Amino acid sequence: MTMKNYSHTKKFMYSGQVRVFRSKSHSTRLILIFIAFCFSMCQPEKDITFPADVGVRPESITRGWNGNYYVTVMNAKEAGDGGVTEISPDGVKTFFEGSDEPKGIVFLNDHLYFSDVTRVWKVDKEGVGEVFVDKSDFPQDILYLNDVSVDADGTGIYIADMGATSYMRDANNELWPLDSEEAKLVPALGRIYHVDLSGNVTIAQDTSRLMLCPNGVGMDNNGNFMVGAFFLGNFLVHKNGELTPLKGQFRGADAVEQDSEGNYYISSWAAGTAWKIDGTTEESTVLIDGLKSAADFYLEEDKGRLLLPDMLEGRIYSVDIK
Repeated sequence: MTMKNYSHTKKFMYSGQVRVFRSKSHSTRLILIFIAFCFSMCQPEKDITFPADVGVRPESITRGWNGNYYVTVMNAKEAGDGGVTEISPDGVKTFFEGSDEPKGIVFLNDHLYFSDVTRVWKVDKEGVGEVFVDKSDFPQDILYLNDVSVDADGTGIYIADMGATSYMRDANNELWPLDSEEAKLVPALGRIYHVDLSGNVTIAQDTSRLMLCPNGVGMDNNGNFMVGAFFLGNFLVHKNGELTPLKGQFRGADAVEQDSEGNYYISSWAAGTAWKIDGTTEESTVLIDGLKSAADFYLEEDKGRLLLPDMLEGRIYSVDIK
């Protein structure tokens, strides 16, 4: 028998065959690698926890790529200092910069779409953005674009233009009482627009005294769009070509949504409150209150919650809907 030594392998000749044995150091390394692999596979995946601090004046939130969340953050009202923040299991980071006052945001067709005063941005998964539609693309003068919602077919978005927001408040920045003379002077200039994925803009709902300063827009289970009227506090559903108010008044109305069981949800930026509204009786129940400013939430029904930005707090809260 002849034997040759190698650094990690010993070969033995026996009956004309070569038998290979691994050295102890190599075998130990393989075992350690296997143990490390098994340990990594057994570790639970990181989860995203709330509340989450996301920056200065967050307005709207949606879920996008890889289950991560994307929040429009307005920052200090300086030109170009607004953007989108990403919340992932690894933490919070800036995803897109360069907008002015970003508001409503949705995830559609592998892109983020969000409003920005008089334009709408489109942002890809690399965080590269372009102006999707600009002020000149709208059929009427627009003043203050706010909430955005994906349409029933997933072929476009609805956008609320609030209209003349400067007439809503007194010198203390409070909404005028509804029975005041000043309230009668608030002009009905707000509209709901539809934009398809090619950038064609049409009027979905023209001006109406029922929706003075429309803020929130969402879709119900029948494919009708819903509107939250900020100044009046109406929760409106567009049925058979007409705006139909639900029971109740929610002044400072922001986001509006409906779940698969028919229940409605609405937030009030001014009251710092969010409600759940029974789809049959239309009776409302407070889900959370005491916030500084309850903005445009994301209904995450599969997890039984609203993800609700408190704009003035700079934080996203998880609100149980059950």
